Amino acid sequence: MRQLRVGALLACLVGILAVAAPAKAQAGWGTAGRQGDFVVKGFRFKSGEELPQLKLHYTTLGQPRKDARGVVRNAVLVLHGTGGSGRSFMSAGYAGELFGPGKLLDSSKYFVVLPDGIGHGASSKPSDGLRLKFPKYTYDDMVQAHHRLLSEGLGVNHLRLIMGTSMGCMQAWVWGYEYPDFMDGLTPLACVPAQIAGRNRMIRTMAMDNIRNDRGFNDGNYTKQPAGLRGAVQMLYLMGTAPLLQHTQAPTRDAADSLIRGYLDGRMRSTDANDFLYQFDSSRDYDPSPHLARITAPALYINSSDDFVNPPELGLAERYTAQMKNTRFILLPITPDTRGHGTHSIPKIWGAYLAEFLGALKER
Repeated sequence: MRQLRVGALLACLVGILAVAAPAKAQAGWGTAGRQGDFVVKGFRFKSGEELPQLKLHYTTLGQPRKDARGVVRNAVLVLHGTGGSGRSFMSAGYAGELFGPGKLLDSSKYFVVLPDGIGHGASSKPSDGLRLKFPKYTYDDMVQAHHRLLSEGLGVNHLRLIMGTSMGCMQAWVWGYEYPDFMDGLTPLACVPAQIAGRNRMIRTMAMDNIRNDRGFNDGNYTKQPAGLRGAVQMLYLMGTAPLLQHTQAPTRDAADSLIRGYLDGRMRSTDANDFLYQFDSSRDYDPSPHLARITAPALYINSSDDFVNPPELGLAERYTAQMKNTRFILLPITPDTRGHGTHSIPKIWGAYLAEFLGALKER
C-alpha cells in the first residue's frame, strides 16, 4: 500500500493538466453525447422482487474499439453519486477537462459510458408511478444492472477504466470484486471501501427520518412533496460542502442566507421524496471490506482532506487500502480550490494523478 499526502508540488502537477482547451471544445457539453435507453426484461433484484421492465438510461461519447480477439479496449465507465445522473458530468469543468480534444480521456480515442443508476436520472425509479412499491434496490443491483447494460446493451465486454464519485466510488469497489477481470483499472473518488457507519450513517438516517416522519409523506402517497424533504435536502447540502469554500462564497450573514435559500429552492424543484428515500437507503448493505482481497485490478483511490462525509482523521482509507493489492491512495490537501466532498468532480485538482495512473496501466 502506498499513501501520498500531496504537498507543494500539487500546483505544478495540476498545471500540466490545466492548459485551457479552445473555447469551442469547452462549449456545448450540456447537449453533447448520444443518449439512449436499454430495457432489461424481468430484472430480479437482490430482495427477490422483480420488475417486468427495468429501463437504464445512458449517455455515450466516442466509439468502442476492439482488438484482434474482439475485446473492447477503450471503454471507460463513469459512475455518478447519490441523486445524480450520467449527465451530471457533462460540464466544461468535468467533461471538458477529461473528454475534450487532447484531454486524458479524449472521446475521439475512448468510448465513454455515463449511465444513470437505478432510481436516478431517466432510469426506472419510484416516481415513475410505483412509489413505495418499487423494488428496494441496493448497490449490488445497480452494479449488476450496469454490467448488463454494458455487456448486453452496448456490446462492451471489457473496460479500460471504471471511475466513480461518492456513491459511484463505492460501486467501483463492488465492481472490483464482483467482476474482477472486467476492467484494467479502477479510480474511486470520495468514499471508503467499508460499510457506512458513524456520523455518515447517522446523517443519512436522520435525512430519511425527516421524510418518513412527516405526516404529509403519507406512506409515499403524497400529492405534493412533503415538508420533511426540505430538511433532508439541507442535510445533503452539509454533507457535500466545505467550510473554506462556503465562507468564501458567503462571507456575510445575508450572503449565507441567500446562498442556502437558492440551493434549497433549486433542489426542491428537482427532487422527489420517494426517489430520495430509495437513493439513500440503497447503501444499507454496502460493505466491500470482506471482499477486498478479491480486487485484483490496479486502483488509484482519491479522497480529500476537507471531505465532511469521509473525514481523513478516521484513518479508514489507509486501513482498508493496506488490504488491497496494487492500490495507491492519495489524500488531497485542503486548498482554496477544493470543494469538500465535491472535490471528486474537479479533474483540474486530481487529473495529474490520473494521467500518471493511466500511463502505467497495463491491459489485462
